[in-house]
Amino acid sequence: MSSSQPAGETVPVGGQAPLLNIANALTCLRLVLVPVFVAALFTEGGTDTTWRLAAFAVFAVAALTDRLDGQLARSRGLVTWFGALADPIADKALTGAALIGLSILAVVPWWVTIVILGREIGITVLRFVVIRRGVIPASRGGKAKTVAQTVAIGLFLLPLVLLFPGAAVAVLAVQWTAMVIALVLTVVTGADYVVKAVRAST
Repeated sequence: MSSSQPAGETVPVGGQAPLLNIANALTCLRLVLVPVFVAALFTEGGTDTTWRLAAFAVFAVAALTDRLDGQLARSRGLVTWFGALADPIADKALTGAALIGLSILAVVPWWVTIVILGREIGITVLRFVVIRRGVIPASRGGKAKTVAQTVAIGLFLLPLVLLFPGAAVAVLAVQWTAMVIALVLTVVTGADYVVKAVRAST
């Protein structure tokens, strides 16, 4: 997150903001938290309530830095080429680690992980392809997708079934409602980004 330009327009990179700034530091912190999150998630085989809560807490903090670094970059004029590239990579690393980890633990089906990560990796590659012409900032739909993915993953990270075994059906209904919304937004916004990238490159 590093632009305040209208959605759909490309944003030139390589401004005068210093490379070492608070926004980029938060992006790097998010990358550092990824292995910490993975370690917490898999401790005790991923079935310990305390460690699952710890993994959720680390994930929540990392997700919060995603919001903060974008706000700081825009409000303080700290947009840099590093932030433009590292921010989405950090986002995908966190999302990927969470989804792959949950799939390994058989909490989230692999097809969900493949659909979401396939889209995210594809769009990240596309960002590199069009970077010479500028960065296409996240649209409102893209931001909604990020929020939906974060909420859905967070709900699956929380050991809700372990905490409320008598309400397992209700818990699963809430979790899957959030995940379906995230999946729909993931696919729709992915297609929209491809269209914008094609237009930007012509």
